[in-house]
Amino acid sequence: MQPIPSDILTQFEAVLKKRAVPVSRHADYRKWLLYYLDFRGRYTLPDSKSEHVRLFIEKLRKKNQSPEQQKQAAHALALYFEILRKMDKEITPAQINTEKTVKAKSPSTAVIKGESSNNLLRAEAITPIYSLPPDMQQPQSVPKTESAIPRQSNGGRYNEWRCLEKTGSSEWDKLIDNLAAEIKTRHYSRKTLKAYADWSRKFQSYLRNKPPDELSATDVKAYLTYLAVQCRVSASTQNQAFNALLFLFRHILKKDFGEHKDIPRAKKSKYIPVVLSRKEIDAVLKYLGHPYDLAVKLLYGCGLRLFECVKLRVMNFNFDAGILTIHGKGGKDRTVPIPQTIMPALTAQFETIKRLHDKDIAAGYAGVFLDAQLEKKYPKAAKDFIYQWFFPQQSLTVVDETKERRRYHLHETHVQLALYEAVRRAKLAKRVTSHTFRHSFATHLLQANYDIRTIQTLLGHSDVRTTMIYTHCVPSRTIKETKSPLDF
Repeated sequence: MQPIPSDILTQFEAVLKKRAVPVSRHADYRKWLLYYLDFRGRYTLPDSKSEHVRLFIEKLRKKNQSPEQQKQAAHALALYFEILRKMDKEITPAQINTEKTVKAKSPSTAVIKGESSNNLLRAEAITPIYSLPPDMQQPQSVPKTESAIPRQSNGGRYNEWRCLEKTGSSEWDKLIDNLAAEIKTRHYSRKTLKAYADWSRKFQSYLRNKPPDELSATDVKAYLTYLAVQCRVSASTQNQAFNALLFLFRHILKKDFGEHKDIPRAKKSKYIPVVLSRKEIDAVLKYLGHPYDLAVKLLYGCGLRLFECVKLRVMNFNFDAGILTIHGKGGKDRTVPIPQTIMPALTAQFETIKRLHDKDIAAGYAGVFLDAQLEKKYPKAAKDFIYQWFFPQQSLTVVDETKERRRYHLHETHVQLALYEAVRRAKLAKRVTSHTFRHSFATHLLQANYDIRTIQTLLGHSDVRTTMIYTHCVPSRTIKETKSPLDF
């Protein structure tokens, strides 16, 4: 997060004094201005200042800021806009990033910031190959790498990998480092690493840096009880904390976890998935622009998870055989048939990717991000067409370590934001997420008399009991009275 420009900060503090804002609140007002400038640098906002305030306050509301804080932030922006009117010119994101500005060559070129898990990356935008609906604001992508370890936060912007940063306890810092190494050795996902490290840090905070060598199952029981009674967390949250601490004790501390019966575990609720009808799906698709409509069609037409969809590469599509190969959860691959109705849209997207790839190569870009150590094994793979993302991000990311410009895939939050807006405009009476389309895929196949084993294979479930949940989504067609087969 870049600091507030000195000339703006000086005028802002003068306005605070002029408007008789208490000195004790000056730091808070500066914080809201800093957050707004960062927010404005990351998002494409409309020209209307009132819309700036509305979208910023809405962002704070999603971050669980109190109404008083929201009101204070709105007042801070009003004072800032007063300064802009006096200066009679607009402060752009490029002017805010005075130390890292790249001169724009066209109206569609801008300097943005992306955040990887270990540093702040600079991204150089190019002409977008697709855009959100006119009334939808789009954040820039956030590239993340498997081996990323975050730098020390400067106390400004939220860092999702703060759990891996250093704290006041060197013993716990070493423990978390060992936890990260163990998870990477087992090739668990980044989400698992973040979740387990987060719970370990929360456990550390609850115990007030109690030395790891002194930890026992009693501490775990007390913490889980605290989560259930004081924090009132859900059953799934409590069980995730239990699994994280179980992993910490077994594989990092090498300690006996004790009797599991003595540790309270919440009973998991029997969740019935939300399923959309074809009419409702079509209503949502009507309000989605390219490429988000194509992404949602793949979610529903192939039963993909969101991260499986955005991480598709060119090589995953076999149009001759009509098969899509998916690298799924837990490193398990599966194949699903490609929907024939979207074949023209897929072909058009391929042509777009070809043009973008040619443009990247001509400009001397370093290619796409690759998984793990694949690039060391195949040095030229990053520039090969088959490894290009099927849903590429609009901008290029500058990697600080190598100064290379690389392309990442469309970020999950882009699809989520576009989908949220489409569902809102469609006025559906159901809570819809990206995973709802996967649920609808399975349920509609079941309604079409596909057997449960086939659906299990298409979804990539290891256990058929996971797939059986969709039987609760299908209306019963059995007769009310029980009869003997002899009477049929």
